[in-house]
Amino acid sequence: MPASAKRGLHRHLYVQVVVAIAAGVVLGHFAPATGAAMQPLGDAFIKLVKMVIAPVIFLTIVTGVAGMRDLAAVGRVAGKAFGYFFVFSTLALIVGMIVGNLVQPGAALHVDPATLSAAKVSEYAVKAHETSVVGFLTGIIPDTVGSALVQGNILQVVFVAILFGIALSLAGEVGEPVTTMLESLCDVVFRLVGLVMKAAPIGAFGAMAFTIGKYGIGALLALLGLVATFYFTSALFVLVVLGLVARVCGFSILRLIAYLKTELLLVLGTSSSESALPGLISKLEAAGCPKAIVGLVVPTGYSFNLDGTNIYMTLAALFIAQATGVHLSLGEQALLLGVAMLSSKGAAGVTGAGFITLAATLSIVPSVPVAGMALILGVDRFMSECRSLTNFIGNAVATIVVSRWEGQLDRERLNAALAARPAGQNAA
Repeated sequence: MPASAKRGLHRHLYVQVVVAIAAGVVLGHFAPATGAAMQPLGDAFIKLVKMVIAPVIFLTIVTGVAGMRDLAAVGRVAGKAFGYFFVFSTLALIVGMIVGNLVQPGAALHVDPATLSAAKVSEYAVKAHETSVVGFLTGIIPDTVGSALVQGNILQVVFVAILFGIALSLAGEVGEPVTTMLESLCDVVFRLVGLVMKAAPIGAFGAMAFTIGKYGIGALLALLGLVATFYFTSALFVLVVLGLVARVCGFSILRLIAYLKTELLLVLGTSSSESALPGLISKLEAAGCPKAIVGLVVPTGYSFNLDGTNIYMTLAALFIAQATGVHLSLGEQALLLGVAMLSSKGAAGVTGAGFITLAATLSIVPSVPVAGMALILGVDRFMSECRSLTNFIGNAVATIVVSRWEGQLDRERLNAALAARPAGQNAA
C-alpha cells in the first residue's frame, strides 16, 4: 500500500475537519459565550485563504490562457460557461419557486407586517439600493493592474489575468520565459495553499462554535420548516438536476461529492465557499479538466453560477409573502423571478450576496414587505452553509461539463479520481 493509504484516519484533513466541526457544535451549545468568542479563529482562517485566492486565480488563468495559443478558444469557453450559468441559475430560481408554492413553509405563521421592524435589515436594503448591474459591470475593471491583486476582487483578478494571458500568447517566443516563470511560481503558490489548509480544522472549529454560540440551536428550531425546506430543495437540485447533467456527461454526482468531501466539509464548517476555492481548482485539474478551463469557469462561476443563492432567493421571498399573508398572483411571481434573475447578477461577488440580493428583489416587488426579512435573519447563518455547499457543487459540475463540451476532458483521469485510484490503474 502507498504510504498515504497507511496513514491513520486522524491524519486525513477531512477527518480532522469533521471532528473540529463536531467540537465546535458541542462548545457552542453548552458554552455559548465561549463558543461565540471563537469567532476570530474562523475569521483568521478565512482571511488566510483569501490571502492566497488572488494569486492562485491569477496564475492559473494566465498560464492556462497563455498555453492555449488559440485565442478563439478562450472566447468559446467563456461563451459556453456563461450559457451554462444562465440556464442553470434560472432553473435554480424556478425550482425554488415551485417548491415554495408546493410546501408553503410560511403559511402557518400569520405574522402582521405592521409588527415587523425594518431596522435589522436596513443595512442590507441600503447595500441593495447601491448595487446596480451597470455599476457591477464597470466595477470589473480595476483602477490599476496591481490593484486587482491587492484588493482581492475575484472578477477584477479574472479580467486582468485573461488580458495578461492573451498578451503572453500574442508575444510568442518573447513571452515563453515569462510563462515558464509563472508556471514555476504557480507550483510554489499551491505549496503555500497546502500550508494554509493545515489550519482548516482550527478555522472550522472557530466558525462553527461561533455560529452555534451566537445564534443557538433554538433559533434554528424556531424556523425549522423554512430551513428544512431549503435544505430539501437544494438537495433535490443537486441530486436530481445536477445529477442528470452529470449522468449525461458520463460521471456520478455522488462520486463527485465524495471526491470533494474535504472541501465540502470545509465549506460547511466556515459557511464560505471561498475557503475551498484553491482546493477545488487543484482537484478539478487533477480530475482531468484543463487548467485554462478550470481557471476561467471556477472564478467566474463563484460570481455568476450561484445555484444555492438563487434557490434561497425565491424560496425566502415566497416564505415572507406566505408568513405575512400576502397572496402573489402568477404574474407577480413571474415578476419576482425576473427581478431575481437581474438582482442576483448585480450583487455578484458582494459580501452577504444572498441577503443583499433578496433585499434588492423585494424592494422592486412592492407586494412583499422588505421588513419581512427580519423573520429569517436569525436563521440566515444556518442557510448560508447550504447556499455555499450548493454553489460549490454547481461550479464543480459546470467546470466538468464545459471541459467535456470543449472535448478536452481527460476521461481516464476523471474516472480514476472519482474512483479514488491512480490514473491508468484498472479497477479490480
